[in-house]
This record gives sequence, C-alpha cells and structure tokens, in this order.
Amino acid sequence: MATWRGFSSGLFDVPALLELAAKAGGPNHHLWAIQLPVSLVHLAPVAQALDGRGPLVDALGAGLEVFASAPLHGGEIPGMVTPELSELITPGKTPAATALAVVASAPGVKRVLLSTGSPEHWIRASEAVGQPPLSPDVLRRVVDVLGT
Repeated sequence: MATWRGFSSGLFDVPALLELAAKAGGPNHHLWAIQLPVSLVHLAPVAQALDGRGPLVDALGAGLEVFASAPLHGGEIPGMVTPELSELITPGKTPAATALAVVASAPGVKRVLLSTGSPEHWIRASEAVGQPPLSPDVLRRVVDVLGT
C-alpha cells in the first residue's frame, strides 16, 4: 500500500490497514508492505519512530516491509543541505549521501526507492544507502535541528 499523505494526514494508520486487509482477504491477506515519503523534508515518520510510535514502528511490529519513497524529494534536497548540516550528519559525505543516510537509517525502513538518470548516480546512491545506519542520537539531532 503506497500513500503520499495517508499516514501524515491521519487518514489511516497501520493497524487500520491491517484490519481492512483482514476483512477483505481474511487472515491470509496479501498486505505485506507500506510505502510512504521519508526524507529530510518528510521527517515526521523518523521523529515518531524515535519516540516508539507511528507508521514505521507499527509496520515493523506487524512484520510489514517499509519502502521509503522520495528520499531526495525529487532531487531538491541535495541543494537544500548546507555544509554544516552535512557535517553534523555524515562528515565528509555529499549532500545527497547525507540525505540518503538519514532515510536508510530510519527505524523500520527496509527499502529506499531510488531514481536516477545515470549509472554514476545510481552507484553513489546505492553506496550511500548501503552504509551502516546512523545512530538514533544522530537521527534525533537531525530532527531537533530541522524539525518535522
């Protein structure tokens, strides 16, 4: 199930989706994943997960996969990341790698949906996503600096 604003608007949550899936498909329904935007622009799911709540935590607890969409917000985020913010999050990395590191480190996120126009960008993006996760303390600092 993919949504842009369903979780953030309060239209539904993971328990409600699971209930609907069970009603529609019985106990062997085929709801196995959710997709939602997670990025430096869409930090609320990360902040909620750090507090032990929200769609990322609910999906993880239910055994659902989480696909993070729009991790670079249509390519806009690298231009928004200041050198100071990049150094705070991932010293020595590019703004794009910094932004992707936050998304890939979000509690509960298992997959990051990437789009690129060149093999070089693909390699750099996949390397950034494949790094060890940032600590919860670093993620908390990001949320504290940028807000939700």
